[in-house]
Amino acid sequence: MLILGIETSCDETAAAVVRDGRETISNVVFTQIPLHKRYGGVVPEIASRAHIEKIDAVVRAALDEAAEATGGAPLDAVAVTYGPGLAPALIVGLNFAKGLAASLGVPLVAINHLEAHLHTPFLFDAGETPAAPEPSRLRRALGLVVSGGHTNWIDMPSYGRYRTIGQTLDDAAGEAFDKAAKMLGLGYPGGPVIDKMAAAYNAAHPDLSALIPFPKGRPREGVSALAGLRADFCVSFSGLKTALMRYVEREGAEERERIVASYQEAIVQALAGRTEAALCAYRPEAFVLGGGVSLNSRVRSVLGEVCARAGVPLYMAKPKYCGDNGAMVAGLAFYRRNIAGDAAMAVDAAPSLEIADAEQ
Repeated sequence: MLILGIETSCDETAAAVVRDGRETISNVVFTQIPLHKRYGGVVPEIASRAHIEKIDAVVRAALDEAAEATGGAPLDAVAVTYGPGLAPALIVGLNFAKGLAASLGVPLVAINHLEAHLHTPFLFDAGETPAAPEPSRLRRALGLVVSGGHTNWIDMPSYGRYRTIGQTLDDAAGEAFDKAAKMLGLGYPGGPVIDKMAAAYNAAHPDLSALIPFPKGRPREGVSALAGLRADFCVSFSGLKTALMRYVEREGAEERERIVASYQEAIVQALAGRTEAALCAYRPEAFVLGGGVSLNSRVRSVLGEVCARAGVPLYMAKPKYCGDNGAMVAGLAFYRRNIAGDAAMAVDAAPSLEIADAEQ
């Protein structure tokens, strides 16, 4: 089965064709980073306009590449992200996908963006041997979606069933990286720059003993923002950001590499600590990592160590599938067609969609 996936939830206009839920036949992404760089973050109106301008060309490129690889085999379905994300951006992709599916006479499948990120470790390129098992064969697993807009720990009793067990109470990890980069004059997006600078510092100071002891983002039990979730499965990065600001005001930013490495380590150890607690409590058979921040080299390394100590395999996306892309949308649609056909044609953009809603 060949499915076209369209993704426009934020600042990437993306389309891909995936065979049988896992084998990526084509994958085209237009990034808007240069358009938003001067503003230090994504501007919804600019993102929406860029999606309108680029979506036709991006989809055509994905379809042309797939047609060449498959000998012109027809599509079986069109899949599209309907939430969560920026409302003006989601609407562009959703409306385009509805029109395309209707014109081709194939079903439309509406996909939850968070759930799609958890599918990325199961994607592979044509000719490759899959690194992860068939996802539908997984029994209980835990997942972490860590990106610019989300930091969520997910219990997956079986593939396609989800329950949020932990999350950020304020900034997402990617947002915390971007705010620090802006504060330190490192530009946008901040994550890749911070990762590179921190890696260089850590290579020169491998014992990490000289790092600044920034707070690890642990919320207190009983805080209303927990909304019934366990504090040891949740994070709060607002205090970390404040600690960085006060440190720079007091000490200056001359040792920028040390500051950056220390800040990143606080975020990484916060993610690692909550992951370790969740693995101990749930004892899953696998841990699934997805989202743009999963590209961070220190995140990948430390979570690999956490999972190894717990005796749990870690499944991570290939770097090119960590950020927003159409392949994760098309791949998931093969397994998850709970909102499809007429129901998908009637669906509206859902900017605040939660992953638990994917079960409905």
